[in-house]
Order: sequence, then C-alpha cells, then structure tokens
Amino acid sequence: MAQGNEIFSIREIWREYKREVLFISILSVIVIVGHWASRFIPVEFLNETILPIQHSANITICFMGAYLLFTHSESMRARKAYAWALLAWGIADSFILVQDYMFDIPVLRIGSEALDAYILFIANLLGWILLVYPTETLHPGWLTPKRALYQLMPLVALVALDYAIPYDLRWLIALYPVALFVFVMSHIRAYRIWCEDNYSSMDDIDAQWLVRYLLMIILIGASYIYICVSENPGRVVTQNTLVFFFFAYSIKQILFRQDPWKNMQSDDTQSGDEQIPQAAELLTKWMTESKPYLNSNFRLIDLREVLPMNRTYLSQFIHDEFGCTFYQFVNNYRIEEAKRLLQESPELTIEEVASRSGFTSRSSFTQTFTKETGVSPREWSKQC
Repeated sequence: MAQGNEIFSIREIWREYKREVLFISILSVIVIVGHWASRFIPVEFLNETILPIQHSANITICFMGAYLLFTHSESMRARKAYAWALLAWGIADSFILVQDYMFDIPVLRIGSEALDAYILFIANLLGWILLVYPTETLHPGWLTPKRALYQLMPLVALVALDYAIPYDLRWLIALYPVALFVFVMSHIRAYRIWCEDNYSSMDDIDAQWLVRYLLMIILIGASYIYICVSENPGRVVTQNTLVFFFFAYSIKQILFRQDPWKNMQSDDTQSGDEQIPQAAELLTKWMTESKPYLNSNFRLIDLREVLPMNRTYLSQFIHDEFGCTFYQFVNNYRIEEAKRLLQESPELTIEEVASRSGFTSRSSFTQTFTKETGVSPREWSKQC
C-alpha cells in the first residue's frame, strides 16, 4: 500500500491533474484563435447584433442557472453560493445591456478600450464572486460576511490609492485576485485528503473539478485584461463566448456534483473512540469475508458495522494501522477482486469487471488499476 507521504509527489500531482492541464490548454488555444479572428468582425454588426445577443444569452443562462441551483440546492450551501454568484453576474450584465442599448448610465460604462482602476475593480469584484463557490466547497461555512469584507478591503484600498496618489497601481490591482486564487488552491490538497479519508470513490466529489473551475477563472481574467489593453472591441465577442461556456459548463457540473460534507458533521458526533482489541485483524477479516467494498458507495462510516468508533478516530486508525487513506485501503481490495475476475473469468467485459469489483465506472476502474499496477486491466489479463 502507498504510504501517506507519497500521496502527493510531483509525479502523482501530474498524473492526477494532467487532464485539467490539457483541458485548459485546449481552451486557451481556442480563446487565442477567437481573439485573432474577432478583429475581422465589422464594428457596426458587432455593436448592433452580436453583443446584444451575447449579453442576452449570458443574462439568460445566469438567471436560469440560479433558478435551477436554488430549486435543487437540497441544503447544499455550495450550490446556493454559486446560485447567488450567477444572480449577481446576471444583474450586472443586465445593467450593462441597459446602459449600452437603452439608457446611458456612465457609472456602469465598462469599456474595452482602456485598463483603469474602475474597470479592474469591477472585474475583480466579479471574479471574487465566482471564487465564493470553491471557497464554500473547500470550507463550508468559512466565508462569513465579516471575512468577505476583510477579503475585499485590500481591493477597495488599492483602487482608492490609485486615484489619490500620483502612482500607477493598475497592475497591482490586476494581480489582486492572485492572492485569493493562491488561498483557494492551497486548500485543495487538504480537501482531497479529507475526501480520500472518508470515501472509497472520488467520482463527482474529487478536487479535479475545482482545479478546472479555478483555471477557467484565470483564463477569463487574463482574456479580460487582454481585451482592455487591445484596440479592437471585437475581442469582446470571444470573452463573452468564454464566459457563456464557463457558466454552462459549471452549472452542469455543480448541479450533478455530490456534496462530500453533507451529513458528515452529524456522523462525527455518533459513537466514541474507545479502543477495540485486535481492531486491525477484525477489520481485515470483515473486509475479506463480507466484501463490503463491492458496494460502490462504501464510506468510512460504514466501518462502524465492525468498528464502532468516531469518524475522525476511524480515519486516524486507517492511517496508523495501514499507512494509507481509506480510499486507498478500499481500492486495494477492489483491485485484488478485479485481478481475480480478470484471471478466472476472461469472458467478462471491462465494464462488468469494474462493476463487480465495486468501481462506479469503467474510467475510474481503468485509471485506478493502471495507477496501481502500471498496466491497463486488459494488458494485465494478457500477461496472466
């Protein structure tokens, strides 16, 4: 079994997040090509047709997404947090649409021809709103109104100083979100470890989605700064398209994503942490004979059937006795079960082997099996 200090080596991090890097790289290339192609759009057609349609589309997806997330929140604070973020963005976009095509509201005029403190303040504020979701996901209940005010105070101070002193602070203001981004990213590792300590499957609850979400925010921010310093207003088309894709993609992911924290607090108050004689041998025997790992929804608290301990104590017990997370502990049994099936029943498909071994999908089975053995399931069965 893998030791705890080997879980997050550089090589392991690359293996875990290389898909996210590939995803954002492809998306970045598309955005760059889009910015290049947008310079050929006639200005009149841009202002009278394309931009009104894009603003209307973004407003619609924000309001519809907020409605779906509010009505399907199921007491999940992270979903509600993102619903409020969508609502705020939709309202802001509505004002921009009104001031651009109906009434002139100078205070809301956000052009793409200059990069000044006001434009950066609006961009940073909207970016901060989008960071509320990952913050709530990683630390439920951490972002209180007081802490939110503390996070925004440096931004307000920088904007005020930019207008008050004869020094250009625009790029310092532009880099302000980096501090918030680093804060969120620094907690992803702890979040992943927590998930692995409590769940035997990372499907729909793992950190990969959060990494992809944050990388898309960075791309949106970089694209926004680029159009602000460029002289071509047509590049706003690419930015609006990117924002629309981000909202559509994130709404779909968040709507079907599980909340790993749900019910965990109440679970942690149950049972005690009393010592159980020969607990490791008792657990090993139960896992071997009863095979609870064949249930794809097997969780740490299910171990209470044989070890009536507090959830936190159970997690520490797995670390101390077996030198790994609960996720690794369970999947070692699943991999051994899969090897047995591949050897004894070669007629089974990979999907059938994955299902009978306790994995939720072929992709998660193949990834876990390859990571553990160094070869794919099909290659392993050929070597037997």
